[in-house]
Amino acid sequence: MAMQAASQRRVAVVTGAGSGVGRHSALALLNDGYCVALLGRRLAALEETAALADSGRRSLVVSTDVASEASVRSAFERTLSQFGRVDLLFNNAGGNAPPIPLDELTLEQWEGVVDVNLTGMFLCSREAMSIMKAQDPRGGRIINNGSVSAQTPRPHSAAYTATKHAVTGFTKSVALDGRAFDIACGQIDIGNAATPMTARMSQGVLQANFEPAREPTIDVDHVARAVLYMANLPLDANVLTMTVMATQMPLVGRG
Repeated sequence: MAMQAASQRRVAVVTGAGSGVGRHSALALLNDGYCVALLGRRLAALEETAALADSGRRSLVVSTDVASEASVRSAFERTLSQFGRVDLLFNNAGGNAPPIPLDELTLEQWEGVVDVNLTGMFLCSREAMSIMKAQDPRGGRIINNGSVSAQTPRPHSAAYTATKHAVTGFTKSVALDGRAFDIACGQIDIGNAATPMTARMSQGVLQANFEPAREPTIDVDHVARAVLYMANLPLDANVLTMTVMATQMPLVGRG
């Protein structure tokens, strides 16, 4: 099938596309007809994601460090050169520090989480907004991966929780600043999607009373479908915040 004209394509950029939520969301977008730039640090994992979709020339693999200004700029330049526009950015890339008490957390560990979860989101959003403002038709959508830690912390998660609370403020600021340019921005908070990151849930994780307990997980494809729903809304409609979580996880109860 011939490539669509640039003005008719739907082009998405997905960070952290080599595994978990990023991989499944990228596949959902590809299967829905999007052209997708797959961004992440691990080239082999990104290539595996691309191979899982029968997408022809609609996927672009770009090894990217979202915490690096130069790397992010290069990734978006390659996306624009390949596909001609950017309609969607899914800021999914994220990292965490070991679950240790705050007084044992090193500055290097703290900065590593902030660099990826917050600064990386800023760098990618800045590039996307610049493109979305200038392209014709104008506008686009940014979806930020917040996590339920943007609502309620777990024990020993100061760096991760702080960045995810910051993501909520960032999302609202981008949503406000984007209005004049037909750019929508929303946030998806995910609770216990079954990915490599949540494998420890079945072994038991610390609760608010500092006792370990197993927690249920959900199929990550539920999250991918939610991302696709948000992505496919017309630009005059927006999901500002959405929580997709395991029904029986203890998020809404007292510790």
